[in-house]
Amino acid sequence: MDKLTTVWGEQIDPQAVLTEYPRPQMARASYVNLNGYWDCAFARVGEAPTAWQRILVPFSPEAPLSGVGRALARDEMLWYRRALPDVPGSGGRVLLHFGAVDQQAEVYVSGVPVARHAGGYTPFSADITDAMTDGERELTVCVRDETDAAWHSRGKQRTKRGGIWYTPQSGIWQTVWMERVPDVYITSLEITPCLEEKACRIVVKTNVSAPVCVTFEGRTHEARSGEAVTLVPEAFLPWSPESPHLYAFTAACGEDCVESYFALRSVAVRADAQGVARLFLNGRPYFQTGLLDQSYWPDGLYTAPSDAAMIHDIRTARDMGFNMLRKHIKVEPLRWYYHCDRLGMLVWQDMVNGGRRENPLIITAPLVTGVHLRDHHYAWFGRQDAQGRAAYYAELEETVRHLYNSPCVVLWVPFNEGWGQFDAAEAVRRIRALDATRVIDHASGWHDQGIGTLKSEHVYFRRYRFRPDRRGRCVVLSEFGGYTCALAGHVWGGKTFGYKKNASRQELFAQLRRLYEEEIIPARTQGLAAAVYTQVSDVEDEINGMMTYDRRVTKVACAEMAAINARLRD
Repeated sequence: MDKLTTVWGEQIDPQAVLTEYPRPQMARASYVNLNGYWDCAFARVGEAPTAWQRILVPFSPEAPLSGVGRALARDEMLWYRRALPDVPGSGGRVLLHFGAVDQQAEVYVSGVPVARHAGGYTPFSADITDAMTDGERELTVCVRDETDAAWHSRGKQRTKRGGIWYTPQSGIWQTVWMERVPDVYITSLEITPCLEEKACRIVVKTNVSAPVCVTFEGRTHEARSGEAVTLVPEAFLPWSPESPHLYAFTAACGEDCVESYFALRSVAVRADAQGVARLFLNGRPYFQTGLLDQSYWPDGLYTAPSDAAMIHDIRTARDMGFNMLRKHIKVEPLRWYYHCDRLGMLVWQDMVNGGRRENPLIITAPLVTGVHLRDHHYAWFGRQDAQGRAAYYAELEETVRHLYNSPCVVLWVPFNEGWGQFDAAEAVRRIRALDATRVIDHASGWHDQGIGTLKSEHVYFRRYRFRPDRRGRCVVLSEFGGYTCALAGHVWGGKTFGYKKNASRQELFAQLRRLYEEEIIPARTQGLAAAVYTQVSDVEDEINGMMTYDRRVTKVACAEMAAINARLRD
């Protein structure tokens, strides 16, 4: 196996790892970043840790950049510890934030329990004020991660990796930070664009009921926590990939003040002038041409080595003429969505799959047979555990609330190819109750339940031919392509996985051009509303990316791919 690194991983400064404020839509001045060197230890469940070693947070111990290079076993606990610094200022409350910890975490400050969280992809916080005693203070985090040995969410991780399943990782994999707030402070914002009104509705929520105010374009709007404030910009500038305009505003509650932003845009499924159901953006039909985005890194695994690394992937996709990324079975740090917001990139957001190990017959047979099963047969889909189904719903709600304010997110995907699928209609109902503003692809690929406004297809092993949905739904090709091209010196392992081999970059582009010109562009004319090519970059055995896994080589010239996408977007 070749050791691959990215340029950002090679340049990393252990004393300044991912230092940018992690929450751009709710930024405060008081901010202490806790990334950097911590101690970690592995111990069997029920035993105290003894042999401590250094780890670079927020990289999982399985990631080369962590400096550990060891996997967490299912019968082990992963322990972290570090001294807690002071937070500038005095009085008020001290909050501790974790971007994501995989899978189950317990947090202690000087031995006092302050937080417990289950779910490896969503953030959590704790008020640690009462545990911040004078003198030395120690932060301890205890993690358990069973990967695919239980029903917990796990994404594309698998204990025995290979093919489309990747190296598992555990523990802290997003930024950890602290901040000081007043006794009464803002806990969250709810930002809802109202395009038809040329306005945006802002709801400021606080830890206790209190007066709040929102300042925008020199005017201050007063309300109470939980009440909506309507902001009407002087200049109406709708957000789109071609014009990603963001409006800045501040929200305050007493002495607490946060900086934020919003955008004006709408998304929907409607009939075009010919009566064909299509995806609309800002009231007009808008073809979405995208890439499947796994966001794995050879040196950081789940964690991008730097902010610049995240920006590189988004900009490369834009330079190739793509206007959408499907975030596949993963939830990124909020800074990734912020860069999509400001650079102009639509996002389809997958929920993270869980349940017991996938049944190969259930998840692969439909690719050939086209047979779709009813998803109330829980055992068929590895969802016989009621506790696991409840956990999925809890994480679904956390994910929607977490990303609700991001204008780039335009579509939710609760299930993909039957992985841990169950009661998709109920998942759609729950999403819709939380968010009435976005489109939902209830079953990407197969095991379509015949509901919703989208018919979502995956095509890899055959020629794609557009067929209108018999229910009149909007048709999207949510995965296709996956053509491989292995480049010497940029391949991670000895095996390669993909759907059509190419010996050179020239051959790869020739096949891509044929695919788009003969199958995708004609389908767009016939009624196809979106197409998602697999994928942004190679990932481990998968050598089917537009870029190599180390991001050092772009296999297809950006200008040439952009010319193809221009024909799709016209």
